[in-house]
Amino acid sequence: MKNLILLILNVLVKPFVILCGYMVNTNSFPKPLSREDEKKYLKLYSLGDEKARNILIERNLRLVAHIVKKYNNTGKDIDDLISIGTIGLIKAITTYDFTKGTRLATYAAKCIENEILMTIRSNKKLKLELSLHEPIGRDKEGNEINLLDILGSDIDKILDEVDLKLQIKKLYEAIKLDLKERERIIIELRYGLIDGNCKTQREIAGLLGISRSYVSRIETRALGKLNKSLLNKK
Repeated sequence: MKNLILLILNVLVKPFVILCGYMVNTNSFPKPLSREDEKKYLKLYSLGDEKARNILIERNLRLVAHIVKKYNNTGKDIDDLISIGTIGLIKAITTYDFTKGTRLATYAAKCIENEILMTIRSNKKLKLELSLHEPIGRDKEGNEINLLDILGSDIDKILDEVDLKLQIKKLYEAIKLDLKERERIIIELRYGLIDGNCKTQREIAGLLGISRSYVSRIETRALGKLNKSLLNKK
């Protein structure tokens, strides 16, 4: 039991304290490892050195702080986001395979972001599930009824459908508000948002009188804007 408590303190609490300190004072944050040192500690950890893992976690906390800032406006407490992001980092360090050639930072960033997004989505589904179970009246026999009783469907299916509709609504709002006219037209034509028929970049280029490569650049820029907008609205 004592060893377990010490492990929790070393792996979870210590990185969390360091990261909290950084959010207040940048100078207190550990510097990232050089590529050579990173390889050295990854190799040591692969051989079972737990201290090497702790060093890898601490020296990559800057990445957690960077990603957490993207989700400051999601309504979640910053401390919760830090904790969630740190868990994602720990999972990344634990499962990372340096023999595959992917940089640790690239792999860890994906794990951190996935952990945060998964938690945010889970919380949204929980809130919706609670609202579906709230009583909205009584039947003829005096029993309470809720929305789920009326809908009469599997709750996971309902939650997924509602979440999808919300995301689609946000997407259309982002297309309307965040894209310039040509960007909007290209996205609508490319993904069949007008008549359900998706057009190729070459077809769109012909319609607009521009080159296919220019259509590709505009599409990439527009998708970047939409991705940023949707992330900010989560």
